[in-house]
Amino acid sequence: MAGYKETPRQKMISMMYLVLTALLALNVSKEILDAFLIVNKSMETTNESIAAKVDESYAKFEGQYNLNKTKVGPYWEKAQEIQKSASEFLEYLDYLKYKLVEVAERKDSLEVMSLYYDDTIINGKQRKVLDLHRVPTKDKYNETTNYMVRPGDVGEAYVLSAKMKTFRDVVLGAMGLPEDSDRIGLQTNGDYRNADGMKQNWEMHNFYHTILAADITIVNKIIAEVRSAQFNSLNYLYSQVSEKDFKFDNVAAEVIPTSTYVFKGQKYEAKVIVAAYDSKTALESRVLQGVDEVTEANMNRATMVKGEDGIIKLEFNTNAEGLQRYAGEIIMRDPVTGETKLYDYKGEYIVAPPALTVAPLKMNVFYIGVDNPVSISSPGLPQEKIRPVISTGILKKDPKSNDWIVRIDKKPTGKSIATVSATAEIDGKVLQLGSSEFRVKRVPDPIAKIAGQTGGSIDKNVLLSAGAIIPDMEDFNFDLYFVVNSYTFATIINGDFIPKNIRGNQFTPEVVNLIKNGKAKQKFFFENIQSQGPDGTIRALNPVNLELK
Repeated sequence: MAGYKETPRQKMISMMYLVLTALLALNVSKEILDAFLIVNKSMETTNESIAAKVDESYAKFEGQYNLNKTKVGPYWEKAQEIQKSASEFLEYLDYLKYKLVEVAERKDSLEVMSLYYDDTIINGKQRKVLDLHRVPTKDKYNETTNYMVRPGDVGEAYVLSAKMKTFRDVVLGAMGLPEDSDRIGLQTNGDYRNADGMKQNWEMHNFYHTILAADITIVNKIIAEVRSAQFNSLNYLYSQVSEKDFKFDNVAAEVIPTSTYVFKGQKYEAKVIVAAYDSKTALESRVLQGVDEVTEANMNRATMVKGEDGIIKLEFNTNAEGLQRYAGEIIMRDPVTGETKLYDYKGEYIVAPPALTVAPLKMNVFYIGVDNPVSISSPGLPQEKIRPVISTGILKKDPKSNDWIVRIDKKPTGKSIATVSATAEIDGKVLQLGSSEFRVKRVPDPIAKIAGQTGGSIDKNVLLSAGAIIPDMEDFNFDLYFVVNSYTFATIINGDFIPKNIRGNQFTPEVVNLIKNGKAKQKFFFENIQSQGPDGTIRALNPVNLELK
């Protein structure tokens, strides 16, 4: 049976866990808290996947035990011992997560279960699962720190570390490995130091002033280590049984792709393993692209691939886009009969061209002089891998979200076009993802209004209360303001047209006095209104002509 190896996803989660743990000494921002929640969710998903693999491996092991109890029995008993110890430890870890929420929230068990746990089917079994997003105190640490670590080396963290050592000893004992073996995780001995460089024990390093979200993530990481220890020890015990005592009628080839979605120009990689196969035996495979099976008719076109340590590694060039198929057969020698055995396999993957999606979040153009929010993404790539640039202006990360801000402070030379393009470094190579063009426009003119009106009749008191000309950006989704620099006020008194040039947007005392002395049906003209926008340009706005009621 093949040993357990971490997938790229699991490696990424472990790296993120280490980075986030290092950030615990800082103030917990919303972004860091959200990152903990993402890592915790990914950790839970990974744990479910490993649990399914463990159950599958136990089932296979039990099948071999039923075929040959005399030979397999001693190893099966050790596997059962590990399973019992793991089940007890995992039950405690699930209880610890629940207890941490109970302590942080200061609620009783029924409230915790009803408010923050959901009934979920996992691997065919119904379970209560914590939804950490709903826990209000997930960014607090006072109560959980007091529960986990207290002066005098007491607290639940010390109970946890003792149980970790007990389970580790059970696994190492069953495998016959020394106590200092690094084949199994769950280590609590190490050089742990705080932010000031002072030495700490494992318990203080992990749970002193650690927010609830981090506490739950750490416990889920320990669950992952328990599951991995379970899986690795099971594989180790299974491999100790002589393969010649097994029956090979249920041996099957399995394709394990690194990814089934790759970009054009990258390589598709996959591993094909055979369960219960002796890694010392020479192994090779025929493989042919574009077919569902290898037959006598197409066999001469197949490529021979030699295996190494019981593993066939497939590697295809990806020059064509779309769904790609392949099939093959593993050629191996039966360790009992010496006869050649063939085991068929097939697989498929998708080759996609690099793609870039640039989506303005407010308007489908870039406006001069304002912050234009933009979403930039590429299918299959994390945000941190994407490196966007813009042909004019500035493109910067929005500190409040995962989006970007485009800022253009002057009209581009030539065509009023801004091009956003992006690259990504994948497998050590810089890949061009694509580009998108957007029109660059100046901010539209505002509508000059007085008391919300652009004309018509108005009550004298309403006009006096307004006191100023207000430029209104109707149906414009950006938060920006225009400033009225000047305007001309005029009215007709005794047949004479009386104009006044005013600076700013306010009614001057002279204007106020003329309005106060105005008669019914007298008209007031606000014209030649000059306004300046955020792009620095001067705009001539619409006149506002009002008549007193």
